Amino acid sequence: MRILLVEDDQTVRSFIAKGLSESGHLVEQAESGRDGLSLATSENFDIIILDRMLPGGVDGIHILETLRRQGNVTPVLLLSALAEVDEKVAGLKAGGDDYVTKPFSFSELQARLEALVRRNRNEAQPQTRLTVGDLEIDLLSRGVKRAGQKIDLQPREFRLLEFLIRHAGQVVTRTMLLEGVWDYHFDPQTNVIDVHVSRLRQKIDKPFGRPLVHTIRNAGYMLQE
Repeated sequence: MRILLVEDDQTVRSFIAKGLSESGHLVEQAESGRDGLSLATSENFDIIILDRMLPGGVDGIHILETLRRQGNVTPVLLLSALAEVDEKVAGLKAGGDDYVTKPFSFSELQARLEALVRRNRNEAQPQTRLTVGDLEIDLLSRGVKRAGQKIDLQPREFRLLEFLIRHAGQVVTRTMLLEGVWDYHFDPQTNVIDVHVSRLRQKIDKPFGRPLVHTIRNAGYMLQE
């Protein structure tokens, strides 16, 4: 990872930079708010470690707010000796992704950094395939397979299956289905849901012997392995 470390305390900065470098990361350092802001807005980093309080009239919150106003979504981990809840809330509301108070252990800091980068990469790469057990749907091609066998679904059936698989393991009520699949914000008092669920079961459950779509009595439906 390429990391920007903005920290005015030389001892703390050296400690973090040494540990990250030994772990194979590239660390760019800044000891003032102005230098940190300049680097953060002019270069690309995988993550930024940002001290909350910095000298030179530009503090960590100012840097953070500037980045977010510019549309920069680089993950930012705030470091601070301010441990009060209000201070943490202020940092997170300004756009921080995590907040670590001093003193801290390097292993915790590193674990938090890696978690933030993983989360950011996952968010940057939208899911195109959803799976439950041996059932798979491709959101780009609108294709459906179970146990490697292609299944042809009508558009509404696909929307129904997509909604169920996105809520896999959860009870999905009639109201949720009416709003999420049919765009109804009222109950039309028809059996449209039951009919489509029955058709879906005929295609994705019946030929395979092991049902994935379950009726939850007096509640709705659930898709689970």
